[in-house]
Amino acid sequence: MVNKVVIVEDEKPAARHLENLLAMQGIEVVAQLDSVKNTAKWLANNPAPELLLMDIQLGDGLSFEVFDIVKVNCPVIFITAFNEYAIEAFKLNSIAYLLKPIQKQDLLEALNKFEQMKLVFSAEKENKKVLEAQKQMQAGYKTRFILKVGAHLKSIPVEEILYFYSQDKATFIKTRDARAYVTDYTVEHIQSLIDPHQFFRIGRKYLVHIDSIEDIVAYTNSRLLLKLTHLNERDAIVSREKVSEFKEWLDR
Repeated sequence: MVNKVVIVEDEKPAARHLENLLAMQGIEVVAQLDSVKNTAKWLANNPAPELLLMDIQLGDGLSFEVFDIVKVNCPVIFITAFNEYAIEAFKLNSIAYLLKPIQKQDLLEALNKFEQMKLVFSAEKENKKVLEAQKQMQAGYKTRFILKVGAHLKSIPVEEILYFYSQDKATFIKTRDARAYVTDYTVEHIQSLIDPHQFFRIGRKYLVHIDSIEDIVAYTNSRLLLKLTHLNERDAIVSREKVSEFKEWLDR
């Protein structure tokens, strides 16, 4: 069952009603937001929830505008008192479209649909990892890194790696579970060992997996600033000389 959701609703009674329905299912509401501006700001500065429940008509605009401001990385259940927005809603991340007043059974059906989609996507994700590993082996690319962690050796599959980076004359591997490991390889050497369709060297410091890129922002001097998963620093920058090649890599 879904565990953490965010409610976007500017009518307090409606928000309380929805929160009560969710609480009956043991679902935690991690944030209640009431405007386009606050929602975009929250999503830009917090990990994506499992699910968004969004009223369409908010005090400062339509919640669709959030998608123009920030990348939304989770499914959405749209809520409204009108049915005129259904087509627009399903162009976005929508898995359901509920009319007010929200009925318990309608919400349960939407949540069950979400759970079924999670199972399908989880299976597809695992299959994708297996296929990627097979392709890497067939092409002769490195499929895992053996690292020394204290007195132990740890094997890290390449598909679990978000990016490689250099710092203080050392090279690190950042994994999907937010751990960082030191490796004896240099970034330059690693670049020659792994699949260039999956990883791109954006500058001297970072070699990034395509799945690690959460957002791309225009930056000074015709460069691009990348927001990477589990990275707080603002130094993942695509150099001006590599911008064109980087865009081609993304659009392959």
